[in-house]
Amino acid sequence: MDALLPPELARKAEEVGVAKASLGALPTLLLAVLAGAFIGLGALFMTVATAGSVPPSGPDTLLGGLAFSLGLILVVVAGAELFTGNNLIVMAWASRRVPTPRLLRNWTLVYTGNFIGAAATALLVSWTRTPEIMQGAVARRMLAITRAKGDLLFREAFISGMLANALVCLAVWLTYSARTTTDRILAIVFPITAFVAAGFEHSIANMYFFPASMLVHGTPGWETFLLGNLLPVTLGNILGGAGLVGIVYWVVYVRGRDAVPPP
Repeated sequence: MDALLPPELARKAEEVGVAKASLGALPTLLLAVLAGAFIGLGALFMTVATAGSVPPSGPDTLLGGLAFSLGLILVVVAGAELFTGNNLIVMAWASRRVPTPRLLRNWTLVYTGNFIGAAATALLVSWTRTPEIMQGAVARRMLAITRAKGDLLFREAFISGMLANALVCLAVWLTYSARTTTDRILAIVFPITAFVAAGFEHSIANMYFFPASMLVHGTPGWETFLLGNLLPVTLGNILGGAGLVGIVYWVVYVRGRDAVPPP
């Protein structure tokens, strides 16, 4: 069967947004914890894959991006709730099919659950010998990643987060056109590999990277993580995903369309 065309994707994105926003609080939270863990596993895979050289070369960053794709593949195929992908619910909100309180409820629950899942994954990894493999290269790579992220200026982290989630939401958008699991995986791999290879910032991934480094090395600190990185990256993620992808596609394919039946 042919893949869905962009106007059909917009309708599907609306339906998905309504379904996500209507999901109960407990299932939403549990699925969000899973998504945080999935992204944490993708981040761990990327760390191990690029641990051989510090700083990594171009081919290493490409390999790291391919490895990190595991996280979103698990989210989409296995089923989970990811804050950055859920920024696309804004399309159903713009059509007035999801009220503002329900949108904010979803984002808050999912963001919280993602943090729990990603940080718990970091804790579990710190209790294994994985950081010690390759003669400690994985642990050193953990520290190098978080130091680079912690050194970003607020503006740099914000714009990097915006670009990252534009690519993440484009990956999710492309999966809506898919007819098979293979289609979904292929739709995810290239946008996610691109954002990782470019060094852009993803808030949920950073919920794993920083706690993992702090647990293994004791650095960087919470202020650097929460205020210096997570805050600007989260704001950038919202603008990139909800604004540059969700609202733009809503204006192009939905705004002015015949009235949509109420939910």
